[in-house]
Amino acid sequence: MTPAEVAAASAAWNWFPDDAVTVDTDAYLLVRWPDYYLVPPSVIRFDPGAAVPAALDQAAAHARGWGAEALLVWVKLDAPAELEPALQARDGVLEERVDVFALDLAAGVLDLAVPGDLAVRWQVDEATTRDALQVGIAAFDEGSIPDDDRVRALAAEAADDFAAGRGACALAYADDRPVASGGLTLADGVARLWGGGVVPDARGRGAYRAVLDARLAHAVDRGATMALVKGRVETSGPILRRAGFEVFGQERSYVLALG
Repeated sequence: MTPAEVAAASAAWNWFPDDAVTVDTDAYLLVRWPDYYLVPPSVIRFDPGAAVPAALDQAAAHARGWGAEALLVWVKLDAPAELEPALQARDGVLEERVDVFALDLAAGVLDLAVPGDLAVRWQVDEATTRDALQVGIAAFDEGSIPDDDRVRALAAEAADDFAAGRGACALAYADDRPVASGGLTLADGVARLWGGGVVPDARGRGAYRAVLDARLAHAVDRGATMALVKGRVETSGPILRRAGFEVFGQERSYVLALG
């Protein structure tokens, strides 16, 4: 598992929900998130060879056309070197920092000492889908529950992905109450770990470790050779390091005002 392999796997990972609106050009990928995400339009991929000022102007124009007041831009590992200075020069506000962590699954997985009073279940139906959504909202203090039709569609998609071995979402329960969740997508031998979060009043009791352990075991069982996760520097980062993950770089997001 080399730094180049990790960087390539990270660059290939650009997720957005299937009900999002996208603008995909040779320079960037712009996503207009569904309203229940409460996230401004976001540039989640910036081509390494793009002309930065012109591409930023074009993306901002699209976002303004949607009536947005802000544009979020991610500076990823393969972004042009001039992108971050250009965002800072436009008074971009640093929103989030995530370290890119990877773990060589061929080398084995550490015992994460998951507490015995936590039960892990998988998102495979409407009830566990609602649990996963509620945990995510509480953990990250953002978003809202979508309408019933969308919840049913998400539940069906989760069940299909789990049955086909494409991915899964693990939930940790304490006294039958959902307190943590974390997703997993399997792609080309890479286990992409996403959305790991714990409700505030249950932090510090091993719930994050529980869903991390379940996802890693699930990935190994399905032949994954690398685990990749973009962890928040202040929260999940220390846990991931203790679990054996290494840092291969950092990604940052900036918010540009479109007034």
